[in-house]
Amino acid sequence: MPMIRVEMFKGRDRDTRRAIIKEMTDGFCRATGAKPESVQVVLVDVDKEDWGYAGLAYADHPSEG
Repeated sequence: MPMIRVEMFKGRDRDTRRAIIKEMTDGFCRATGAKPESVQVVLVDVDKEDWGYAGLAYADHPSEG
């Protein structure tokens, strides 16, 4: 079973999360020919303090302030 893992910042509402799951499933099925019932999508919420790039936590990055 294919599993798609999406890591993103916290804060999306239930409808948005449902839309992400549907779009990820539909896109994967279009690209691979898989059946939707074989695709799993896992949404992982991450705090900005726990996400980093360019050597800094996202929440501390000057370009994000």
